[in-house]
Amino acid sequence: MKTTKVKAEVHTHSIASFHAYSTIGEMINMAEQKGLELLAVTDHGPSYPDSPHTWYFENLKAIPRKVNSIYFLRGAEANLISYDGTVDIPQEILAKLDWVIASIHVPFLEPGSIKDHTDTYINALKNPMIDALGHSGTPSFPYDIDSVLETAKKLDKVIELNNHSFIARKANIENCKKIARRCAELGVNVVLTTDAHSAFEIGETDECWKMAMEAGIREEQILNISAERFLSYICRRRGYDRSIFENTKSEG
Repeated sequence: MKTTKVKAEVHTHSIASFHAYSTIGEMINMAEQKGLELLAVTDHGPSYPDSPHTWYFENLKAIPRKVNSIYFLRGAEANLISYDGTVDIPQEILAKLDWVIASIHVPFLEPGSIKDHTDTYINALKNPMIDALGHSGTPSFPYDIDSVLETAKKLDKVIELNNHSFIARKANIENCKKIARRCAELGVNVVLTTDAHSAFEIGETDECWKMAMEAGIREEQILNISAERFLSYICRRRGYDRSIFENTKSEG
């Protein structure tokens, strides 16, 4: 079975988002089979009609932090719903998660001006409970790339480069390349993700990796190249003791 250089899978959707097709158990098993070290499940925030209730995110503690050889992180892909950076998961629930991606999805935010979109992303980055911006290359939401990336670097936040854009959002590719190049030039940290909606997509980051290398992104900028590098970032951001991720028992 093909393996990947990116060993921490940090943007995935389980069957809890009904337009995805695998259970968390199936996803953990596939991650292990593919030689990965870490899995974060980041189901969509509740603005999506088929997404889980906020209780789901609170109860992710029912899954152990470590299952066999795989570290498990409690995450979410929250929907940005306002130009002021508001997302659709309450702050007190975000605080219980390990890793939060904030993304724009139509129709939860209507396209506005470049300033509107820039403000949305910068305001989201200023939220201490948001760690990363997701798939920001959408042509209908252009933004001031340098202003957003400089904010991300200043606040120790992350820009996602999403492999799914090469499959389902091909209109985004040129913008993704521009963002990747500026991340390289400005020294902004990134994650390379699959945005997997089934276990079969886990670990498939080849196109994303190729783009990152062509853009000049250094391997030390890729936070999810290994579980240890990613966990070090999470512990620094969230103030965690690293030992919590060795817990093999449910906390639910």
